[in-house]
Amino acid sequence: MTPEQIELVKRSFAKVVPIKETAAALFYGRLFEVDPALRALFRDTDMVEQGRKLMATLGFVVMNLGHPGSVVPAAQGLARRHVGYGVREEHYATVGAALIWTLRQGLGEAFTPAVEDAWTAAYAMLSGAMIEAAREVGVQAA
Repeated sequence: MTPEQIELVKRSFAKVVPIKETAAALFYGRLFEVDPALRALFRDTDMVEQGRKLMATLGFVVMNLGHPGSVVPAAQGLARRHVGYGVREEHYATVGAALIWTLRQGLGEAFTPAVEDAWTAAYAMLSGAMIEAAREVGVQAA
């Protein structure tokens, strides 16, 4: 990611923070709308608490985008745990689409093409590291 993209993500996320509960509800609503089968992964989950965890994780990622040495290992650890919950590689594309949709809804006109490109780059970096780590777990389990 370029320094400009990192700054765009940080500035736009600052506008999401005041509506974080709504954003989390929008995200999971969209996620389950796009792939209803994903509901099963959350059947025993307090979705309000899950939304808080999502927003806290996004906050950590956003604040540390300029420091991949912090973000990537944390993302890899998260991915390894998610394998145990039943998350598969194809779910990452669905999550990314739900995230971008949520940001578009929450930011409105502030979700410019440049902001979308920046978030897309951030998610590509994050999901790429997570997918790689998840694959390693799959190889070790085989």
